[in-house]
This record gives sequence, C-alpha cells and structure tokens, in this order.
Amino acid sequence: MRNEPHPLWELTKVRLREFVREKGAIFWVFLFPLLMAVALGLAFRSRPPDLPRIAVVAERASPSARALLNSNRVQAISVPAESADRALGTGKVDLVADLTARGPRLVFDPTRERGPTARLIVEDVLQRAAGRRDELSIRSREITEPGSRYIDFLLPGLIGLNVMGSSMWGVGYNLVLARKRRLLRRYAVTPMRRSHFLLSYFFSRSFFLILEVGVLLAFGHFVFGTVVRGSLSSLALVTFLGAASFAAISLLIGARVDNTESANGWMNFVQMPMWLLSGAFFSYDRFPEWLHGPIRALPLTAIVDALRAISNEGATLIGCGTELLVLSVWCALGFVVALKTFRWQ
Repeated sequence: MRNEPHPLWELTKVRLREFVREKGAIFWVFLFPLLMAVALGLAFRSRPPDLPRIAVVAERASPSARALLNSNRVQAISVPAESADRALGTGKVDLVADLTARGPRLVFDPTRERGPTARLIVEDVLQRAAGRRDELSIRSREITEPGSRYIDFLLPGLIGLNVMGSSMWGVGYNLVLARKRRLLRRYAVTPMRRSHFLLSYFFSRSFFLILEVGVLLAFGHFVFGTVVRGSLSSLALVTFLGAASFAAISLLIGARVDNTESANGWMNFVQMPMWLLSGAFFSYDRFPEWLHGPIRALPLTAIVDALRAISNEGATLIGCGTELLVLSVWCALGFVVALKTFRWQ
C-alpha cells in the first residue's frame, strides 16, 4: 500500500498555485513595497537638514540685517513688513526678524517644529553681529552611520506593513472569496479537517513570506546600504510569528463574513488604525503617553519594534520578549477563536 500525501501538504500546494496565477498579487506583494522603499528613501535620504527660512524686515542695510542675509546658517530674505506676517502665516518662512524698531523683534510660531530652532539661531547670529564673543571653545565631531538614518528606521516598518497586508488579504480575503463563490460548500462534503483547510492558507503565505522579506532586506542593503546588526534567525522568527498573528486575525474575519464588500470594510477597519498608530512611518512617541500602552499591544507595533531592535540595535530574542509575547497572544487567540467560529457556508 503506497503512502498517501498528507491533506495539509496538498491543500498548501493548491494555495501556492492560486497565488502564482494571480499576477496582480505578485505586484502588490513584491514590487509595491520596493517602490515605496525607493520613494520614501529618496524623499528622506541622508542630507544636511534644511536651513530655517527667515524673513528680514529692515528699513536700511543695518549690520544686523547684513549679518542675517549673509549668514550660511539660515535662508534669509528681505521682505516688506506687510508681506512678512503673511509669509509666516502661510508657512513660507519659519520666523520674522523685525529690525525696524529700536531692538530686534522675533516673531515665530512655537508649535511649528522649526520655529524655536530658528529663534535660537537668529538670536545667536544677531548677538555675534553685535560683538558677542564666546568664552568657551567647544569641539564637535560629525558622524553618519547606518542605523541612524530614516531609511534604517523605515525599512523594518515597511517589512511589518508588507507582512500584515499580505497575511491579511492573502488569507482572510481569499477565504471570503471562496465562500462567495460557493467553493466552501463543496469542501464541506469532503473529509478534510477545518484545521487543515485554515492552516493551508497560512503555510502557503509563509512560503512567500521568506521571499518577501528577503527581497526587501536585499534591496535595502544594496541600494541604501542598510545592515542587520542582529541575528538573521531572530529576524526570521519575529517575522514568522508576526505573519502568524496577522493570519489569525484575518481568519477571524474570514471565518464568518460571506461577501467581499463586508470583508473590505473589516480589513480596512483592522489595518488602518495600525497603519496610523504603530510607528511604521514615524515614531508613536508623538502620541500622548497614555496611548503608548494600547499602541504597544497592537501586533503591527510589536513586529515593527522587534524588527527595528534586531536590525538597528542588534537586540536578541530575549530583548524582544515583550513584543514576542504580544504576537504570540494574538496568534494563539486568533487561531483558536477562528477555528471555533469557522463555518463552511
């Protein structure tokens, strides 16, 4: 009697063939993240910070006005008084230096990021022009190393977003699509187990997950010079656990939803808050401190924080224990509940 192939293996092969036949899916999984990395990497490439923009209001070419206009520390332009406030209000300049009064008057918006910085620089330029001398000589050394650039911060975020998107849409949405096409009704009369059927979706996505993450890491290394300071095996384990947690969440959606319109809404409802809150593109430290706890409990935040710690800081799995716990809880609860609530039709 010959050995029959395991049902889970056969189901997984079917899912792999389905994915390969979808040309659009290949673009969104492999090419779109690379295009995002190129666009954001170029937009926030390593370069000197932009100089503060200063509007100088002066009735005559005073020493203070000349000092600002000739300084290489600011971008200063001379404008009439009636145009200066309008330029500040519309964000065209960061500060207005009014030199028409007896003493200089600096006007800026403290809620804008470069406003207070512009004030400090302009005050220093004006004080030096008035004859101030520093008594203490301070030396400085400039360094630029991989790990401190925006692209180093961004790449783990892109990997996390790609893992979430491909796992959510590749598992849950396809499950809903199969139910809408009444394929699950046919599966229901076969002897396959629900666990085998659901796990086949996850294992097929895991196969392409290796390629997805490998392509992004290789692209970042050869194009932008990014490096992974930690262990590649640790990176792989975090990525795999993150994919499992997102697949579990998507199975919760696909277990009951029976039309693609509702599936679209649920997918966006789950993903959009994580896109905004998880720190994939910018640090979630910008949010109020009372939100940091709930944000860290999100699976996307956990995988992005763990990937950044391993890639940029060389952290070990023990150092990422909290993030791994969060991902494990989402994974276990999601799969158990999905298995209990799943229906064929």
